[in-house]
Order: sequence, then C-alpha cells, then structure tokens
Amino acid sequence: MVGLLGAAGFWRFAPAAVASRLASLAPSLLLLAYVTTWLMFLAPGSPFAGERSVAPHVEAALRERYGVPDNATAFYANYLRALIIEGSLGPALKVEGRSVGELLAPAIPVSLTLGLAALVLSLLLGLPLGVCAGAFSRRWPDYGASALATLGLSVPNFVIGAALLACFSLGLGWFPVAGWGTPAHLILPALTLALPHAAIIARLARGGLVAALGEDYIRTARAKGVSEVAVVLRHALRGALLPVVSFLGPAAAGILTGSFVVESLFGIPGVGQWFVKGAVNRDYAVVLGTSLFYATLVSSLNLAVDLLYAWVDPRLRRFS
Repeated sequence: MVGLLGAAGFWRFAPAAVASRLASLAPSLLLLAYVTTWLMFLAPGSPFAGERSVAPHVEAALRERYGVPDNATAFYANYLRALIIEGSLGPALKVEGRSVGELLAPAIPVSLTLGLAALVLSLLLGLPLGVCAGAFSRRWPDYGASALATLGLSVPNFVIGAALLACFSLGLGWFPVAGWGTPAHLILPALTLALPHAAIIARLARGGLVAALGEDYIRTARAKGVSEVAVVLRHALRGALLPVVSFLGPAAAGILTGSFVVESLFGIPGVGQWFVKGAVNRDYAVVLGTSLFYATLVSSLNLAVDLLYAWVDPRLRRFS
C-alpha cells in the first residue's frame, strides 16, 4: 500500500516537474544561441576567409549566397527565423550542398551510443569500487580504491585516451586505432570518457555508504544479528546510491563535452567532431546546431535524473 501511495505521489509530481523544465528550456536555448553567435562574431576572421585574405567583393558575394550577414544580431534573427518557421539548422558553410541537419543526422546516434556506453561503464566501474571502499572504511581496500579514484581524477581524458591507444592499439594490437562501426571501436573511447567519472562515482558512493552505515537503523539491524553483507547490500546501499543518482546529470554533461576531444582523438564521426570542425573552420551554422543539440540533450538528461532522484527519495516531491 505504501508503495502504491509512493508511486501515486511520484506521478503527481512528474508532470509539474516536466512542465516547469520545458518552460525554462526555450529561453535557455535562445540565450545560448545568442551568446554563441556573438562569441563567434567576436572571434577574428570569418567563415569565408581562411589562411589567405579574401577580396571584400568576393566575401560579400559569399555572404549573400549563404545568407550570412556581417552583423551578429542580423545573423541570429535570420537563424531563429529559419529554425522556427522552417525547422532548418541552416546550410553548412564549409560542406558544399549539405545542411547542418544532414551532417548531424548520422552523427547523433554515434555520439549517443558512445555517451551511453561511457555512462554505463562509469557506473559499472565506480559503484562497486566505492561500495568496496565504504564497506572496508579505513582499511587497505579503502586506501587502494581511494588511490585509484585520485589517479582517475588527476589525469585528463586526452592523456588517458593517448595512453590507451599506445598500449592496447599500437602496442598490443587488441583494438583498432580509430574509426567506428564495430564494438571494438567503442571500447577504448568509452573507457577514456568513463574513467574520470567512475572515480567521482566511487568517491560519492563511498561517502554515501559510510554515512549510511553510521545511521541508527543500521545499528539496529546489526543488533538483530543481520550479517554484514546483508547490512551493506540490503540496508545501506540505498544511501550510497542517492549521491550517485544526483551526479548522473553532471556526469552525462561531462561525458558529452569530453566527447569533443575523444571523438577527434579516435576518429569517431560523432557530433563532437563536427563541433570541433565547425569551430576551427568558423562555420557558424554548424557550431550553433551542435551547441543547441548538446544543450537540449543535457537539459533532457538533467530532467530524467531529477525524476529518478524523486523516485528514489520521495522527500523531494514536496518541493514540486
């Protein structure tokens, strides 16, 4: 009966939470697009001027052809008009005859697959490590797990990726150096993205479990003769999960932003690689399209995490 009441309370909470988040999403995306547009226009150069200078009349003709005014506000207004009325992200300025939507359509499933694999892998690595450290607090398993977590946090992901490539691809030949299309192509980049976040998850799980093991209900369970394994897995584990669940949103955002470098390092044809190419080539439409995609995805993931946290911890529902 309590479970049914809890579920009913959650379903009363969820629609209001979703509506509130959606109401704030549109203004956030508009502001992001505006700031991104101004930053691109403030950067030196233009999409039509590469290493060599371009004659003013040639650049003016190219701007007219692609509908790119030399004013940030005018470009922003034109971009929003095309996005809202036509549902178009605009033409790619550096890829002849292709729209931004056509470039991103095959890249989005690649980035989502990589991000999901990295997130799952970070949980599979970090959660057991943190639970082990918390269950053996201030003993050698705790010290060993803490050392591994510190190492994972200290090393940048591009260094991790380069080391994994040198060892397992170039050295041992177990995995392909670059590319996409088989499970073997997924393992090293997913591991590169997962390791720093697995370290954070391990620390959060350890702290949550240690705090839970000090609660009165845990002492009561031990006094009743419940085994230590059952105390940890049945009673205290939920305390370790709560901080981990709250971190899933930032972890997903970190994995997505980290994919900019990792996709380029491993030659993965994802959205992050297009963002890097767009930034290097000053392709305004590509940069804006990828930025809006990532912002929408991160907001959606944060909403999903908020709902999951409210499901796990019913106390949050009273703030809806």
